[in-house]
Amino acid sequence: MLSGLLIVLLPLVLGYLVRVRDPRWMAPINHGVNAAIYVILLLMGVSLAGLDDLGGQLSRLGSQALLLFAVISTCNLTALWWLSRRLGLTAGTSAVVAGAPTSKFAAMLGSLTLVAVVVAGVVIGLLLEWLTGSGLFALAERLAEWVLYALLALIGCQLRNSGMPLRQILLNRFGLAIALTLAGSSLIGGLLAAPLLDLAWNEGLAMAAGFGWYSLSGILIGDQLGPLLGGVAFFNDLARELAAFVLIPLVIRRHAALAIGYGGATSMDFTLPVIQQHGGVACVPVAVVSGFILSLLSPPLILFLLTL
Repeated sequence: MLSGLLIVLLPLVLGYLVRVRDPRWMAPINHGVNAAIYVILLLMGVSLAGLDDLGGQLSRLGSQALLLFAVISTCNLTALWWLSRRLGLTAGTSAVVAGAPTSKFAAMLGSLTLVAVVVAGVVIGLLLEWLTGSGLFALAERLAEWVLYALLALIGCQLRNSGMPLRQILLNRFGLAIALTLAGSSLIGGLLAAPLLDLAWNEGLAMAAGFGWYSLSGILIGDQLGPLLGGVAFFNDLARELAAFVLIPLVIRRHAALAIGYGGATSMDFTLPVIQQHGGVACVPVAVVSGFILSLLSPPLILFLLTL
């Protein structure tokens, strides 16, 4: 199992070792990450189509994702509420972000697009099964595995060249405290949810270790535990982002740490414009540091937990 962990972590480490000196190269790297995510989610949908009793399995997927989301969110909100009362972090003056979404629907459009990609994959898988039989499902899983290796290498390169020095991260006590609180409470939630979902304790922890990074957690879990649990992880973390878009404007003025933390890994990208719009520029460095730490922690933690 450790050899499997090393095989998957190796591309991430190799990518992290690559230092991009010309900023112009970051654009194709970012496009490569996005393209790989779409391809893998499409292939995950194709694999889901190969499950026996697809309707029943999808119903089970939805109920398990909802249960996991409810347990983890309860733990997250409780811990972050406690932290926000002690941290002393306050939101600043609101500011309009250039290019930021002008509505919650616009902000959620990217998330909904990824859901549409998975659904399209299921439809394509059903059509392929009707036309050719089930032989292509194994090929889809193998192809997804190789694209995953490429994705991890690109993500490692992104993290290395994100412009976030380690010193800057460790010195931001607000971002560090929020990230550790979100991570710890999520893992507690995963441990509590494991018996309810009929999962081993380490599998429950791994399902909770996406920290909102749905495009990666679903892929890593699906590669190790199959497309059904990969779908559960994907929709659990996707629900976090969708809920964050609604929650952040409501609570960030009184509980800034809670609002920033609940976004999880997405607080450094997808939910950042909403955080800045409603919490002001003072919240931006805290959100970026918190999201960066969670993004750095999530992939190796998921893979490690699945080897236990």
